[in-house]
Amino acid sequence: MSSFLEPQREFTLELGDEKLMIRTGAIANQANASVFCQMGDTVALGNVTLSATAREGVDFLPLQVVYQEKYYAGGVIGGSRFRKREGRPSDDAVLLGRVIDRGLRPMFPKHFHRDIQVFCTVMSYDFEHEHDVVSANAANIAVALSDCPCDGPIGSVRVGLIGGELVLNPSREARLKSDLDLFVTASLERIVMIEAGANQVSEAEILRAIQFGKKWAQKIAKFFAEVQKEIGRPKFEIEPAYGHDEAYAYLKAWALPEITKAIKTPMRKNERRAVFNQLMDGAPDKLKEKFPPTGAPDKDAELAELYAHGSAFVDKVVKGEMRRLVLEEGIRMSGRKIDEIRSLNALVDVLPNRVHGSALFERGETQGLTTCTLGAPGDQQLVEGMEGEHKLRYMHHYNFPPFSVGETSNRLMVGNREIGHGNLAQRGLEPVLPSQEEFPYTIRTVTEILSSNGSSSMAATCGSTLALMAAGVPITAPVSGIALGLISDEDGSAGSPGKYIILSDLQDEEDFGGDMDFKLTGTEKGVTAIQMDIKIKGLPDSVFEEALERARVGRAAVLKVMLAAIAEPRKELSPYAPRIETITINPEDIRLVIGKGGEMIQKITKELGVEIDIEDSGLVFVTSVNGEAMEKAKIWIKSIVEKPEVGKVYKGKVVRIIDGTGAIVEFLPGKDAMIHISELQWKRTEKVEDVLKLGQEVEAKCIEYDAVEGKTRMSLKQMTAPPEGFIPPPPRTGGFLARPAGGGGPRGGHGGGRPPFRR
Repeated sequence: MSSFLEPQREFTLELGDEKLMIRTGAIANQANASVFCQMGDTVALGNVTLSATAREGVDFLPLQVVYQEKYYAGGVIGGSRFRKREGRPSDDAVLLGRVIDRGLRPMFPKHFHRDIQVFCTVMSYDFEHEHDVVSANAANIAVALSDCPCDGPIGSVRVGLIGGELVLNPSREARLKSDLDLFVTASLERIVMIEAGANQVSEAEILRAIQFGKKWAQKIAKFFAEVQKEIGRPKFEIEPAYGHDEAYAYLKAWALPEITKAIKTPMRKNERRAVFNQLMDGAPDKLKEKFPPTGAPDKDAELAELYAHGSAFVDKVVKGEMRRLVLEEGIRMSGRKIDEIRSLNALVDVLPNRVHGSALFERGETQGLTTCTLGAPGDQQLVEGMEGEHKLRYMHHYNFPPFSVGETSNRLMVGNREIGHGNLAQRGLEPVLPSQEEFPYTIRTVTEILSSNGSSSMAATCGSTLALMAAGVPITAPVSGIALGLISDEDGSAGSPGKYIILSDLQDEEDFGGDMDFKLTGTEKGVTAIQMDIKIKGLPDSVFEEALERARVGRAAVLKVMLAAIAEPRKELSPYAPRIETITINPEDIRLVIGKGGEMIQKITKELGVEIDIEDSGLVFVTSVNGEAMEKAKIWIKSIVEKPEVGKVYKGKVVRIIDGTGAIVEFLPGKDAMIHISELQWKRTEKVEDVLKLGQEVEAKCIEYDAVEGKTRMSLKQMTAPPEGFIPPPPRTGGFLARPAGGGGPRGGHGGGRPPFRR
């Protein structure tokens, strides 16, 4: 390397059969921390920066993870014809950014309110070592080396399951054969984050894979800890969260009876929230009664800050009481038991069948309406990135309007949360979709969350299953989903040190005030998708085994209600859904169907109102809602690729007259034949126009076909027997390939191309 990079430090970890290398010290040094992370020829740059001051008026950690894929990393220019610069992040980039975020976020103090921005930029990709694992670890080590007050370090790995064997960080090609795609992030002590897609893998295998991933992720975390100890910046101290023990105790004594009653009493989310909000709104005035203003400026300034924290103190009481009731009394919101699932309802065909399939799924106050739309193969979504292009045959889109939680909002565009929830349901359904050969349709499901009180992504999963079956999509098995929560008392603050309680089917405060959101989808056979977020610094291994079993039981209960609404996929599609039929042609004939500049295929689709998609193998998909138009299109395509048969009579239309030579007849779509002037009639013909006119429809017999040149000769006179006394001329030789003795081309001319005069 050049001398100006010599201050750079380099560290390497043996990771199975591969090496994980990090370099830092000479690149992007104005960032708080900056690291190159490399496996093979895949390189990612991780950077961390912080704002100088805390953001005012926020009660959350302002962490932003920006994941970027550069076209140049994969050696492609990319972009559209008019724009070659990278645009807004793709859905895949958003999803990976969320995965990295979910691993880092629990490691920061909850009351840290300075803006933190983590950039992960893929700068080189070798298509062998996956960029997401490299990028996640670039972010992990960058945060560890920074002076951010973050616990850790953490490490990330991918686990595959191929032929029953667990594989560490499988290559892109190997992932195509894997039954499991598990992403695990772990600290030195515990697992922090899990994301997975699976092909109906058993809970036992999932648990085995989690343990396998944890072992390797912790090896990376240990490596990062050693690097951090050697070259990391000292972590700066932050002030403890604002507290006032006397004021908190006073508000707790005042608000707790109403809070406990609201938690235990079955009531709607908005009603319970109204009780809490009323207490929070009244907290500042209540504090003024206990701690009235003194008139001294300095003291009153302190009191003003105390009053401002009154609402937060009440909110802390709400969360604390919710957790205490679970840990000590086994009582949840609305008085539910620990493993109790809210009331379930499922209904199909809630909309007219013009949408092809629809379903409404309801769990408690969470309600999702899902539609299924079927389209032609050409409706597949084209996705472009540094890896090149690929197509999505199945898409699930999730919408979360503000009215679903009784609020107003100016943010009406799709956000990262909607992308993440939509992908989770999509990933959960993909393993049970029929193959494209069996069901060639492009499939799109859309979930509109109409009302939300927790677990809306799982409502989207269940609703998608119902809508797919209602639309007649032959899925191999129905998929249901459930979200689990966790309440822990690791520090003993709730009087139950080291205790963990898993909750089935999360709702409102259990989601916001709990320690885990564990979403799992699957069939009766096994798991299809997992997503785990936590708010504490990791979970013990025992939690995962219990959570997987609890989810299996919960999914079965949900599935029973779903199957009561529709037991199996319908055998017939909606009359408004398009029909798809296939034709197989010789790949060499694809150009004939497409035509010059797409002229032929455009003509068919425009005239008949059908859609035509052609694969390189020669498989042609014809899509139409009109059966008659589809049949006409199939006949048209077959006629285009049909090879002329010598001796067969064809109907045609004269499209061109060549003086003294003959006529060109279109006898099949896109196929012309020459009727030489000598083949018009048994007697001598002086002018072609004496027999044929432009635009005239005729019947003619095929007398010669040259498969190499693709040329056809036809005859009118051979449609009838020769007249009595006719003396045939010498036989013509050579067909299209031999030039006549007197000159002229293969379609005749002035000279030897014409037969001799006949009487």
